[in-house]
Amino acid sequence: MTTQGVTFTTGNQSMSKIFSNAAATDGQWTANTLTDTIAGQQIGILIPNSPLGWGQLEYEAGVCAYRVQNAQSLAVATRGFGVLGGFNEATPTSLKPSIRVNPNDIVSVYPLAVAGALQSSAMAWVWTSMGCELFANAGIADGVSTEIKSAVNEQTLGDMFFNSRLNTVCVQVQDGSKLNFVEIIDEMGGTVMTLQGGKRGITVGGTSNLFNLEVTGLNIPVGKGWTMKFNTSTV
Repeated sequence: MTTQGVTFTTGNQSMSKIFSNAAATDGQWTANTLTDTIAGQQIGILIPNSPLGWGQLEYEAGVCAYRVQNAQSLAVATRGFGVLGGFNEATPTSLKPSIRVNPNDIVSVYPLAVAGALQSSAMAWVWTSMGCELFANAGIADGVSTEIKSAVNEQTLGDMFFNSRLNTVCVQVQDGSKLNFVEIIDEMGGTVMTLQGGKRGITVGGTSNLFNLEVTGLNIPVGKGWTMKFNTSTV
């Protein structure tokens, strides 16, 4: 398993704190918690009950997602994507939603390394009427529509969110790669919807350093056996 360093800076109008992990393991949430760079404390212990309105996560290469989660109840308070080190947005990125830190909260990350030749790592935060989950794939071949599954238990879109309504899809493809399109496929293999993607800000044509595609306001009923596929390219 490969590892990479990650840093998360978060705060409000009057203060900020930096949390880090010098060796976060690619392809997992487990053991990838971040502690503050001064006292080595979890976020809930360091700044309990503090309001937080923005956060900036930096990683070394590939793609990376983060979440602030209650270690006891496992409820996720907020989540998002990171950027390649040194490529933060021009203004601090708002937390969606903003939060008040619970004493049991921790910050954890799910990074993926750069994929092999002519392949791309990719991930997506997928929101439905049943909740939100991270989907990921560490090796999507150029030009081949490839299924992407939940990062936690490798379930398909239909298995994870059957009988819900798909609301939002936010996609991040590895640095330098392009998201050609996203497909929502039904149980018969038919295409329910195609969402055109693009590049991130570190390459020509990109409009965001955080994501290749963000689509909100969807209202797609998810059926059993449905899948979500990504089509990407490295050139």
